[in-house]
Amino acid sequence: MDDVKIELLPPGTALAWGYAPAPRRGPKPGYSLEQIVDAAIAQADAEGYAALSMPSIAKRLGITANALYRYLSSKEELLVLVAEAAWGPPPEPSSGDWRAAVTAWARALLERSRRHPWLIDLPVRSAPTTPNLLGWLENFLEGMAGSGLGTRDVMGCAVLVDGWVRSTASLLRDVNASPPEQAYALSGFLGPHLQGRGYARVAAVISGEAYGEEGIEEADIEFGLSRILDGIEKLIDRR
Repeated sequence: MDDVKIELLPPGTALAWGYAPAPRRGPKPGYSLEQIVDAAIAQADAEGYAALSMPSIAKRLGITANALYRYLSSKEELLVLVAEAAWGPPPEPSSGDWRAAVTAWARALLERSRRHPWLIDLPVRSAPTTPNLLGWLENFLEGMAGSGLGTRDVMGCAVLVDGWVRSTASLLRDVNASPPEQAYALSGFLGPHLQGRGYARVAAVISGEAYGEEGIEEADIEFGLSRILDGIEKLIDRR
């Protein structure tokens, strides 16, 4: 590593791999980076992504925002470390065929995003560079190893499934945030108005069970993932 210029790496990368910044002048730090990241995650869990600001995290820790910059050089650096910690390490690779492995991978990733719904709001600026996120990628590549696809196609599959997880997590969070009674009232309100506009098919959907007050169900989630996996299977069959 002596020939690598750490300062040229993406923000937060070196810290995530355990490379401590050069010590700065002033009082001895009262917190560890891990404690700061834990506080940031608690802040986001309580108030969402918008609350991930340096001043709000500093306030939670009982220090000034300027003092927080003694630990981190930028908010971008903090967000990288927060993403690394909140996504956490990947699950153990699933045994079985590629389809079972990718299904397990997607479900695990979706579970993490449901545990911390604000994760899907974090900006994705580059390919993963931190240990846990690269571990998730390694897990996916391992699961697809016996599929017969080349690296480029497997990486395309990873991007596709990851995108499904993120869009599904966002939809789950936003739709299921509405109270059930609101969905019921909306269905009753829209029914006659849609009929009056001649939107008979939409009116039938809204009045049916598939558009009820229960929000999005597990079967709806699995439908999208299954269709993606069907497409990957077609790609494999062409090889």
